[in-house]
Amino acid sequence: MTTMLRGPAHRMAGNDTAFSMEGAPSPGRRADTAPLDNRAAELAAGLRAAQAHIDPKFLYDAQGCVLFNAICELEEYYPTRTERAIFEAHRGAIARALPRRLQWVDLGCGDCAKSRAWLAHVDACRYLGVDIAADCLRHEVAALGRKFPQVDCVAVEADFSADLDLSRHLADIQEHPPVFFYPGSSIGNFDPERAVALMAAIGRQAGPRGSLLISADLRKDRRVMERAYADDLGVTAAFNRNVLRVCNRVLGSDFQPAEFDHESRFDDGHGRIEMRLRARQRQRVRWGSSERVFEAGEDIVTEHSYKYTPAQFDAMLARAGFSVRDMWTDPRSWFGVFLAQR
Repeated sequence: MTTMLRGPAHRMAGNDTAFSMEGAPSPGRRADTAPLDNRAAELAAGLRAAQAHIDPKFLYDAQGCVLFNAICELEEYYPTRTERAIFEAHRGAIARALPRRLQWVDLGCGDCAKSRAWLAHVDACRYLGVDIAADCLRHEVAALGRKFPQVDCVAVEADFSADLDLSRHLADIQEHPPVFFYPGSSIGNFDPERAVALMAAIGRQAGPRGSLLISADLRKDRRVMERAYADDLGVTAAFNRNVLRVCNRVLGSDFQPAEFDHESRFDDGHGRIEMRLRARQRQRVRWGSSERVFEAGEDIVTEHSYKYTPAQFDAMLARAGFSVRDMWTDPRSWFGVFLAQR
């Protein structure tokens, strides 16, 4: 999981697998608002694949967001509080490193909570809140505008992971350099090649004077990482199973969530947490005129979350056309915040 309402986190499939999960929300994970028929088709295609999979963006319906927020408060789930501590410890230094009269572009803004803290410290003339959750987007961005009347606050309903084009929303990028804000380690939900492509797309939008302030979860003791995705209270298990209810609602399937076990583990070879739902017994799942039999022990991949060393993430940013100006981490080096420039 990445930090969305939690980044929102935010886990995606790698190129070595038979599928690719390319759309995920961010630190404010939230419900997908793509047209219903498109969502149903996407879910059906994933369930028919040789390795059944569900794109992690479907984890974040209303109930998923509630569960994700609960996960963020768990002792085992370190990313949210670790990132918050880094921001609080280094906010002044980070703000001083940013240009004046900037445009703050909040990717996967959710409830705008993280940017609310930043706008009090940076010299921003415009705020773009980008999210696929139309329900609360306009309300939250409007509230932000009332709190910061000197900032032109604009709500942009878009899935930035699929098609990033903010050109008509940005002001003059020469006079007002954009700073793209992508917190919560949601970049880890994309396989490395897709992550580089997304950051390159951000760079093209940012222009020659633009910056990217982005968080990444760092490699550490595997026991720490695995506990973050398998808490003792079972909140993450409930969060994972809830995606089957989303399938039932969107696709009209007849999944029995209680018949699937939540599993997560760290794959050292690929450097990622793999989250799955494993069938407890042989069962037939139907939707429309289609069906699939899940054998006992067969699983559905619901999320991948890549973890990087600082050097690995530096190299990915370089491939995307950025150079790292600075990096901040916590005393245990569990989490990193990178400021990169074009």
